[in-house]
Amino acid sequence: MANKKNPVKKSPITTTDAGIAAASDENSLTAGPNGPILLQDHYLIQKMAQFNRERVPERVVHAKGGGAHGFFEVTEDVTPWCKANFLGKKGLRTPILARFSTVAQEAGSADTVRDPRGFALKFYTQEGNYDLVGNNTPIFFIRDPQKFQDFIHSQKRRADNHLRDNNMQWDFWTLSPESAHQVTLLMTDRGIPRTWRHMNGYGSHTFLWENAGGEKFWVKYHFKTVQGVENFTDADARAMAAEDKDFHLRDLYNSIAKGDAPQWRLEMQIMPFNDAADYRFNPFDLTKVWPHKDYPQIPIGRMVLDRNPENYFAEIEQASFEPANMVRGIGPSPDKMLLGRLFSYPDTHRHRIGTNYLELPVNRPLAPVHSYNRDGAMRHSNPPDPVYAPNSFGGPKADPAWELPGWQIEAGEIARTAYVKHAQDDDFGQPGTLYREVLSATDRNHLVTNIVGHLKDGVKPEMQQRAVQYWTKVDAALGARIRAALDGNRAAR
Repeated sequence: MANKKNPVKKSPITTTDAGIAAASDENSLTAGPNGPILLQDHYLIQKMAQFNRERVPERVVHAKGGGAHGFFEVTEDVTPWCKANFLGKKGLRTPILARFSTVAQEAGSADTVRDPRGFALKFYTQEGNYDLVGNNTPIFFIRDPQKFQDFIHSQKRRADNHLRDNNMQWDFWTLSPESAHQVTLLMTDRGIPRTWRHMNGYGSHTFLWENAGGEKFWVKYHFKTVQGVENFTDADARAMAAEDKDFHLRDLYNSIAKGDAPQWRLEMQIMPFNDAADYRFNPFDLTKVWPHKDYPQIPIGRMVLDRNPENYFAEIEQASFEPANMVRGIGPSPDKMLLGRLFSYPDTHRHRIGTNYLELPVNRPLAPVHSYNRDGAMRHSNPPDPVYAPNSFGGPKADPAWELPGWQIEAGEIARTAYVKHAQDDDFGQPGTLYREVLSATDRNHLVTNIVGHLKDGVKPEMQQRAVQYWTKVDAALGARIRAALDGNRAAR
């Protein structure tokens, strides 16, 4: 009940999006009480038209996800390896945005399906946005972007009945031996992290760093969860999917809301530039990891997520992450998958969000923008004249000193070829080592159970046999266990 100390707050008048007061939130404008609705009811038409368009297309991949704001803090001296401004001194903090996601699932899918998790970061540095777009695994299924679209199609829905089909997945995997390392990891319990807070994140690709003296280094990013790695078993994940499809999204939001800010340590693997030429396998191959005994992980900083978004659509759904956003001192490597992504990501943002997606607040850099780009849908900050370069009227000029670091190449014939072979470039060696030397006995047992369960889910017998051959190449004993489990299942039927 209102009183003098606490008067009832008067509600504002509803308006159109143009700020014009609305006459009714209840009734449409009609020709008489029972007559037809009139086209001149522009308020009703605006509400319907806006509602029809209030969802942008979901991401083709990484559609289901969530995220939060926070900061990255430098904890060690990074200047011997990199001259990037945001890494310039200990204690320096840079605001960041993080988004976590599944890869092949739709926006309404369960968080706890078996799938890699996207681990995308945007650093709002004083020299422009730096985006690092990785996964919760240090490797990937393929090494050439020519195969990416086909790989994703094999994980999506069939064209005829619009259902998922494990036959498509195993068909692609068994015909693509380079997938073995990632599929091995996917089929372990690490394929379903317990929460986003309890998984590591990786830049996955190899990148190039350059210090102030011009020295160059090949590097890999490892974000290690301070909360510790925890995973779901397949059975627990299925149970959680039935209980709460948004479990990961809810967990991150609630943890931050109650003041339990998740943290990750950033550790770098750093390879001297010249080591790459004669390393025993191709260090730019996305299906490989660098052994830690060759290049140990060096701590350099920490990431903290301590602020939830206030508007999910504006701050997370419309967030754009693109590997092409690199700042001075950081550049790409000859990793073909990375080079393909430099084009793919900004191109999909222009389609999904709009031509001027970088003008949205969540994507806008802290650094001032001096660009000759102009016009297009939703543009609201056109540059002043002159709008062309070169010009004689004081417009911005490019500076070669800001060129990203690169590498020399030996010219050869233009051809569609794989990487030049290194001594130990094979597809099954590292996944075999992972199975025999890294996984515990429990992990190995769960791996077999998960593989067999996936193969029993509608996969044809001939495809199962191809899968057995695939796993036998990873490890003979692993292949034998899978074969025995499948044979036992057939006998039981």
